[in-house]
Amino acid sequence: MTAVVRVADLRVQFGSVVAVDGVSFEVRPGGATALLGRNGAGKSTTMRVLAGVVPPSSGVAEVAGADVATDPLEAKRRSGYCPDVGGLIPRATPWEHLQLSARLRGLQDWESRARSLLEQFDLGGEAHRVTAGFSHGMGRRMSVALAVFHQPPVLLLDEPFDGVDPTGVDATLEAVADARARGAAVILSTHLRDLAVEACDHAVVLRGGLAVASVDAREMAGEGGARAYRALLG
Repeated sequence: MTAVVRVADLRVQFGSVVAVDGVSFEVRPGGATALLGRNGAGKSTTMRVLAGVVPPSSGVAEVAGADVATDPLEAKRRSGYCPDVGGLIPRATPWEHLQLSARLRGLQDWESRARSLLEQFDLGGEAHRVTAGFSHGMGRRMSVALAVFHQPPVLLLDEPFDGVDPTGVDATLEAVADARARGAAVILSTHLRDLAVEACDHAVVLRGGLAVASVDAREMAGEGGARAYRALLG
């Protein structure tokens, strides 16, 4: 099957700092790839490139056929993105976020799905509360709900489990499974190896902007996977 996401020799440089250095991977329909690594490894920068937020310095990054270097707006249209920080309007409620997303994307009959997602992410009781008062974990849950809302062909989740309680973790894992079941390609960045293994079928380990391993996610499971992961992190 043709890859939905294609990254080839991706390089991102900010001044003299190389944040991503020659990273390559592909994600096919229904596949999920985890970007693993410590803080500063290049995970979020890679995600921002795919989301059309940061331009690549060189290399290829394609999202559902859209080249992010030449058509970042189309890449944004074809993806759902949960950024690692921010992404919510402080003075808007969860319902207003979903309503705005529906209007911008021209979604019809969206209210039922919006209510279902808010319940799934344990935000039904907070639907009309401004997000400025949300805890970090609540904000993470809302960001994931927004990313999956329009059922995009590519789902980009940057640190979706950070500070999230078990209910939110389960809701996110369910959302990833649902996306894969309908044929979407998922990329999920995290430093939580166990959850990456549970959510994904492939893993790319980044260190210092370099991809030091690209393996079946099962190779990162259990004590053996923990030892291998520690060795890769150096």
